[in-house]
Amino acid sequence: MLRRINLSAAIIVLVCFFLPWEQVSCGGARDTLTGMDLTRDHPALWLVPLAMAVAVVIGVSIFRKEPRMFAIVSMICGAIAAFLMNRERMRVNDEAGVIAVQLTGWFWLAFILSLVEIGTAIGVLLRRQRAP
Repeated sequence: MLRRINLSAAIIVLVCFFLPWEQVSCGGARDTLTGMDLTRDHPALWLVPLAMAVAVVIGVSIFRKEPRMFAIVSMICGAIAAFLMNRERMRVNDEAGVIAVQLTGWFWLAFILSLVEIGTAIGVLLRRQRAP
């Protein structure tokens, strides 16, 4: 069950990367920026979908054979995504000024699910192996 939650979280974070993360408003005008739009100024954000894609591929291909390896890779990928997204969150909060910038629900969903991915990976690591 933890594997399904982990894979689902990784897939949703991957999809949320292409949905609006920031809403910018100035005067009466409003615009949104996706994670992909933000990579123009912050190229390190490309690691978020890359890490989630690696977690999904590893999860689908080797979980049955090596559940511990899957958990370690998933935990590392989730940590990379959470770190980069938290850095983006701090950048948005620091740049409050004339132009109002707010994080959208899609950003928060992706951020929380990257933390869930870390938690479920720890759960897989701590679970006892069944005897053959």
